Amino acid sequence: MKALVLSGGAGTRLRPITHTSAKQLLPVANKPVLFYGLESIAAAGITEVGMIVGDTAAEIEAAVGDGSAFGLKVTYLPQERPLGLAHAVLIARDFLGDDDFVMYLGDNFVVGGISALVEEFRTRRPDAQILLTHVSDPRSFGVAELDASGRVVGLEEKPRHPKSDLALVGVYLFGPAVHEAVRAVQPSWRGELEITDAIQHLIDTRADVRCTLVEGYWKDTGDVGDMLEVNRTVLESLERRIDGEVDERSETVGRVVIEEGARILNSRIVGPAVIGSGTVVRDSYVGPFTSVAENCRITGSELEFSIVLRDSSIDGVGRIESSLIGRHVEVTPTARVPSAHRLVLGDHSKVQIRP
Repeated sequence: MKALVLSGGAGTRLRPITHTSAKQLLPVANKPVLFYGLESIAAAGITEVGMIVGDTAAEIEAAVGDGSAFGLKVTYLPQERPLGLAHAVLIARDFLGDDDFVMYLGDNFVVGGISALVEEFRTRRPDAQILLTHVSDPRSFGVAELDASGRVVGLEEKPRHPKSDLALVGVYLFGPAVHEAVRAVQPSWRGELEITDAIQHLIDTRADVRCTLVEGYWKDTGDVGDMLEVNRTVLESLERRIDGEVDERSETVGRVVIEEGARILNSRIVGPAVIGSGTVVRDSYVGPFTSVAENCRITGSELEFSIVLRDSSIDGVGRIESSLIGRHVEVTPTARVPSAHRLVLGDHSKVQIRP
């Protein structure tokens, strides 16, 4: 069995962060979300991975390399532009051959991994197996319709009027029959070759399509709220570890990770939280569900339920919460007089300012 990991896409809902960084490499608990998927694939006993890459190919390749760090052998498969998940299967045809494969969206996060799912597929050998989960607003997802016996009878991509609240999770398992299906579909109203249409083709041609309801935690880390929520979930499983320096005027409470080379000076860190190597926290408070990456500076500030990427500084700005702060960012106070806000913001930014 092989794996096809999708690491292209523009990440428009995470702009302006993704103007300069691949969305799959944004960190969750200071580790790129893509790495969690690769670790799950390796844990399931799969070693050959085809990686679909687009405009951020160089960044993805620099981070993943040849895959050996994960116990994998990675082959990079360029996609000229995002033309749909079924198109990704089309361009991976030579790599996949007639082998069964798992298709994993690189910005998805599944707690507990996929080992049990892969083993179930290997045992039952259907033509396709999809994962489903209940969501509050299915209009943003591929949606499945089941009959009274629980069999999949219909799929629709981002429907205006969903027939159920069962969304497709970004992990799919396929046998070789899917190759004929992806060749049979036409571009959707979005101009993409939809994997939902390909699976519907399998259903219509009486192929064996099965589903598994995900009872555990799954998240598509497509926007800031989802990133913060996944970060919270991962941090809850932290085990306390203090490898860096914590001076006598500082306090660490609960499940806190202070990486080697980090320094905590006259500050209070309340877990679950992780402070990356080379980061200095001085005269500050870092509260629960916060990840601060490497080589940051937090001074005279409070930070909670947030993610701070590497090489950024937060200096004397009071309290920050529910925030995603990118790389090489400087957050500083403005002069009190005159009363005004001075902003330098990227495209599609969202800012909340007290009147």
